[in-house]
Amino acid sequence: MKWLNLLVLLFYPTLLRSETFEEEKYGVKFASDCEVCKLFTEEFAAKLQESAKKHEVVETGYSHTKEKKKTKYVKSELRLIETLDGICDRMLEYNIHKERTDSTRFAKGQSQTFRTLEGLVNKGVKVDLGIPHELWDKPSAEITQLKTQCEALLENYEEDIEDWYFNNQEEKFSNFLCRDKVLKSTQDSKCLTEVVTLEEEKKGKKKKSKKKAKGETEGLPSMPKEGKIEL
Repeated sequence: MKWLNLLVLLFYPTLLRSETFEEEKYGVKFASDCEVCKLFTEEFAAKLQESAKKHEVVETGYSHTKEKKKTKYVKSELRLIETLDGICDRMLEYNIHKERTDSTRFAKGQSQTFRTLEGLVNKGVKVDLGIPHELWDKPSAEITQLKTQCEALLENYEEDIEDWYFNNQEEKFSNFLCRDKVLKSTQDSKCLTEVVTLEEEKKGKKKKSKKKAKGETEGLPSMPKEGKIEL
C-alpha cells in the first residue's frame, strides 16, 4: 500500500495540472467542492420535502418471537434510502449559465445565452457552435462532471448524511454537511450564501430589453437577420 500512496502523491500534481489545462483549453470550469455540496444539499432537501406529507407507517423486523417495529415513514430509514436513490442523476437537470460568475451559474432551465442563440436560429441565422443543434440541450462537460462529483461526495460522506438525518435535523443540513464536514479544512463556504436576487433578475430583463431595442443580443454584438455566426 505504501508504493500505491507514493504513486498517488507523485501523480496528483500532474492530475491537477491536467484538469487546469482542460479548463483553460476548452473554457470549462468544473464545480468547486462548495458548489457540489451546495447543489447536493439543495436537491436532498427538495427530495425530503416531496415526501414530507406521507403518513404511512413502516413495519420492520421479521422475528416470530418479537412484534414488528413500527416507525413513521417520515422518520424511517426507508425514506432516507429513497431520498438518496438517484439524487445525483438530478444534477443532469442543471445547465451552465455562463452569464453568471458565481455558484448560481449552475441552475436549472435554459441559460440566457442559449435562449438568445435559439432566438437567432428561429430567425434564420445560422449559428455555428461546433456541435450539432440537436446536441445543444445535452449535458455539458461541467454538468456530467458535476454528477460524478456528486456521487463521490455521497460515497465519502454517507455516514455524516445518516447522522444528520437520524440525529441532527434541527441543524440546517448545508451547515452540518458542507460547512462542518466537506469544507471544514478549506473554510471556503462562500458559495453557500450566493443566490440569484430578484433585483439581479430584473436587471437582466431590463438589460435584455434594451439590447433588443438596439438590435443587439445578450453577450453578443449586433446580429444580422440572416447569415452565419460562428462562435
